[in-house]
Amino acid sequence: MTSLLPLRRAVFCLVTAVQAYIHVAVLFTWTDYKTILFPVTTFACATAPLHSMFNLLQGVAWIWIHLLLCNVSNQARSKEEDAVNRPWRSLPSGRISELQAIMLRYLTVSICLLWSSLYGSDLVAVTAALTVTTWLYDEGGASKSVVGKNFCNVGGYVSFELGATKLMGTTRELDIVSYTAVFLSGALISTTIQAQDFPDVAGDAASGRVTFPIYAPEFSRTFTLCSVIAWSIALCWYWHLGPMFKAVFTILGIYVGCRYYLWRTVDIDKKSYLIFNIWLICAHLLPLHARLGLLYF
Repeated sequence: MTSLLPLRRAVFCLVTAVQAYIHVAVLFTWTDYKTILFPVTTFACATAPLHSMFNLLQGVAWIWIHLLLCNVSNQARSKEEDAVNRPWRSLPSGRISELQAIMLRYLTVSICLLWSSLYGSDLVAVTAALTVTTWLYDEGGASKSVVGKNFCNVGGYVSFELGATKLMGTTRELDIVSYTAVFLSGALISTTIQAQDFPDVAGDAASGRVTFPIYAPEFSRTFTLCSVIAWSIALCWYWHLGPMFKAVFTILGIYVGCRYYLWRTVDIDKKSYLIFNIWLICAHLLPLHARLGLLYF
């Protein structure tokens, strides 16, 4: 029995190390499950549409590893901001050093490119596009301006949607419904992405970022109110929803817009952003009506 003790210790140390690495990876991506992983997965399942459980697992894995790429890159150089807004993250909590995070950033780029190469050159191109927009945002100075930040966010979001949609369906060739859905989603994100910035004004200001809420505090809330309501009406019209679903989705959009305009504390903005993502997930489900005609009621 004593001869097995070194082996047991080695296995225990290995399991402990793996758990620690998984914990660090989860912390890097935790805040974007509701903003990227769930909405993009919903969008791809509805738009492709989903072909099988195996395709779903492939798509979710692809989204997550690319989400890790973006978040490691972003958080590797935003320790001061995260210390204000999210002190539990891997860097400010001391679970990983800044140098280790930078090394992990380059490792994840290589892993993502290799991962996408398993599916073909079109997925490699999507990964390359996401890597470029991430670099522009984090190191190219795009995050310092409202326009640059918006451009990179939209480019990143569309890259996630294209890659996931290609993996979820029966074929990687997208049709007119898929391309239209991606275009509308990109346009929607470009006019509502500031919803994520309202709770983070203090941290963004500390890091030198100029977000829409910092640049135009009052107008950004008015614009969010109008854009969310306008998109709710426009998407119902474009996808030809039935009267009941049209009413429910529009009322949800009005509620989200009014929350951002009327209630303005940090805690309420955090809850408003959660509800905004519920509205966004609903918006991403609408292309399914063009496929299956489920929302005629």
